[in-house]
Amino acid sequence: MMRGMPRLPLEGARVLDVTTSIAGPYCAQILAALGADVIKVERPDTGDDGRAWGPPFWEGEGTMFLSANAGKRSLAIGLRDPRGRDVLLRLADRSDVFLQSLRPGLADQLGLGADVLRERNPRLVYCAVGAYGATGPLAHEPGYDALMQAAGGLISITGAPGEPGARVGSSLIDQGTGTWAALGVLAALLERERTGEGSVVDVSLYETAIGYVGYHLAGYLADGTVPSGDGTRFPMVAPYQVFSTSDGKLMIAGGNDRIYRSLCAVLGVPELVDDPRFRTNADRVANRDELAALLEERLRLETSAAWQARLSEAGVPAASVATIRDVAESPQTAALGMLQPLDHPRIEGLTLTALPLSFDRERAVHRKAPPDVGEHSAEILREAGYTDEEIAVLTAAGVTRS
Repeated sequence: MMRGMPRLPLEGARVLDVTTSIAGPYCAQILAALGADVIKVERPDTGDDGRAWGPPFWEGEGTMFLSANAGKRSLAIGLRDPRGRDVLLRLADRSDVFLQSLRPGLADQLGLGADVLRERNPRLVYCAVGAYGATGPLAHEPGYDALMQAAGGLISITGAPGEPGARVGSSLIDQGTGTWAALGVLAALLERERTGEGSVVDVSLYETAIGYVGYHLAGYLADGTVPSGDGTRFPMVAPYQVFSTSDGKLMIAGGNDRIYRSLCAVLGVPELVDDPRFRTNADRVANRDELAALLEERLRLETSAAWQARLSEAGVPAASVATIRDVAESPQTAALGMLQPLDHPRIEGLTLTALPLSFDRERAVHRKAPPDVGEHSAEILREAGYTDEEIAVLTAAGVTRS
């Protein structure tokens, strides 16, 4: 329970999570950390596809799966069997949110489309996580994060100048889409408080990708500029890039004229302030290569830590380029409580990233570890009104797993 709050925002709400991979599960994980009872619906044989993605694995479980499924209960149920669909329909009748990322058209084929479920339960918030969106010529195409980085233009603007584009090194589009889905669900639940009616929320990986290149699209629409990979350089501001020091790499953000003057003072090159090549930001962007060479000549004389301390004191934003190990071991990461230990029956020492969200300065944390496949099937089926005998029949038939 978070200090200053009588209850978690979604306490008492039930979410059916019929999603796989990252985007949908990440959305459901957010909702779980906010208090919802999230039932993760998985195939009885293999579970979520993400369980097998790796290495790395943690005691046989894919770390990608673990990172997006904390706080949930697992119901292993076969949706292609009518008895499995009946289970899901019964649960949907008493749920607040139905979240699905089934391949385009499959939800309707299975009788789990928005119209069917909301006719049975008008208060239901139905959220569909898609690839290219609900309409348009590509609406029925499947998609994954890297595909959407390509289709949405991100790969074309990522990487070193003159080299082939590169994928962003994390599943940025998946997690961004999951965040948008959670925001949409929360907004729909708030609207339901006013109207008593649920609604349909649609998000997609492609729309998220477009949203993430917003200022590049604005630039193209303004003057036809088609950006390309620019390494670590920020295209519209200079100096704003990674520089080499005597022992590593340092990102420096000279976001305005005041910061640029302070940077020049710290580096001992005050003459560059009034140099006509660098007088304004537009001048510095036009001549960024010359400016970068002059600044790096000074920066190579000392260590990243030494420069970062001096720049920080002068109010110049700077950060050493960290590895994932550096981030995990950073005192700042520890101070924020971003790494959360969780008790798991099989995985000793399981630690996951907590939500990047706090209420009244209390971290929103996961309430339990990611579940094993079907770990909670029996208890969920009992809650739905199934007897132990009926559960045994479903288990024997392979419709469920517990």
